[in-house]
Amino acid sequence: MTINETAPSVSPTRTRPLRDVRGFWRVLLAVIAPLPMLFMGIKYALSPDDGAETFEQTVTLYAQHKDQLELLEWLQVPFLALLVPAAFAVAWVSRRGAPRLTTAGALVALGGLCAGFGILPGVPHPAHLTVRDGLDVGAVSALSTAVEEHPIVQIGGLLFIVGITIGLLLLGLAMWRSGAAPAWMGWALALGGFTHPFMPGHVAAGIGLMVAAVGFAGASVALLRMRNEDFDLAPSR
Repeated sequence: MTINETAPSVSPTRTRPLRDVRGFWRVLLAVIAPLPMLFMGIKYALSPDDGAETFEQTVTLYAQHKDQLELLEWLQVPFLALLVPAAFAVAWVSRRGAPRLTTAGALVALGGLCAGFGILPGVPHPAHLTVRDGLDVGAVSALSTAVEEHPIVQIGGLLFIVGITIGLLLLGLAMWRSGAAPAWMGWALALGGFTHPFMPGHVAAGIGLMVAAVGFAGASVALLRMRNEDFDLAPSR
């Protein structure tokens, strides 16, 4: 006896097309890119201290400018929160035109920034808290010194400085060499980051960071000019 088995019919499954969000990420990175250095540059320009003062001297200066301390703290937030994606934006637009230089710059910059942000004390500044909450200057000074002299913090600070100076220098040169943005914007990023630690005084340091922000805006120009097809592959399973 023969049994005829009929294969079950398979109806085609209808899947909804994947939503293409490449434009969202491209524009978001373009908006983010110049903001960290711009806000930090403004913070440096407005700061009452140059950063080389003792803790006690900083407390005295802050006590004379109580009205602007909260603003100065908040101006640092975009720098701490957005500098890593900003550096990533530069690497993303430069990677095809200067792959090796971009890779070197990204490794140094992103590695140093992640180490610094993960290890170094952030905001608010201990001197600000001392002034605002009336803390004991001597006790907070001793604690601040102990934190700064800890080997882990010193290593984090060194990596962060290398990321800012050498990493952004390489990324700026990579953006210049790639042709992704106007050449002068690549040089602005390279020089703004590299010269920052050597600027005399807080106003000059702030101007240097604003120059770096203009350089970061080169990535914004490249991203806004770019087609989604050049930014990334289309969504696919």
